[in-house]
Amino acid sequence: MPPAIRRAIETDLAQLIPLLQQLSIDAPREDLSSPLPPVYIDRFHEIDADSRQHLLVAELDGRIVGSLVLVIVPNLSHQGTPWAEIENMIVDESLRGQRIGESLVERAKQIAVDAGCYKLTLTSNLGRTDARRFYERIGFKTTHRAFRMTL
Repeated sequence: MPPAIRRAIETDLAQLIPLLQQLSIDAPREDLSSPLPPVYIDRFHEIDADSRQHLLVAELDGRIVGSLVLVIVPNLSHQGTPWAEIENMIVDESLRGQRIGESLVERAKQIAVDAGCYKLTLTSNLGRTDARRFYERIGFKTTHRAFRMTL
């Protein structure tokens, strides 16, 4: 059975933050204290209130098993046509290869199309060869070199 793809709700945070921890490559980047630090709840409400952001989760048998954030970006170029970006995409490492990520991206793509976006972008760490292979398999093309400055 495919996962249900839906907008996240506040009660998902208890499962979502540990899932996001799986994105850490070097040092852990999430605070898994119990109860969750209030900053996560505050940021969730900011994201949820922003009509240009879509925090999606994949739910399977009552468990959050994947997530991504889709951001719709207003644009002056392309005759004012917006574009969309996927960030913080994660599928539980124990469930990869079951098309959960594909379902998440398909829903994000539909939201972007419905918003009139002309492109959907994402970045993936160069060390994540399996993730990059996945993105290419579902239709993403490597067209640019991304640059980043940590602040």
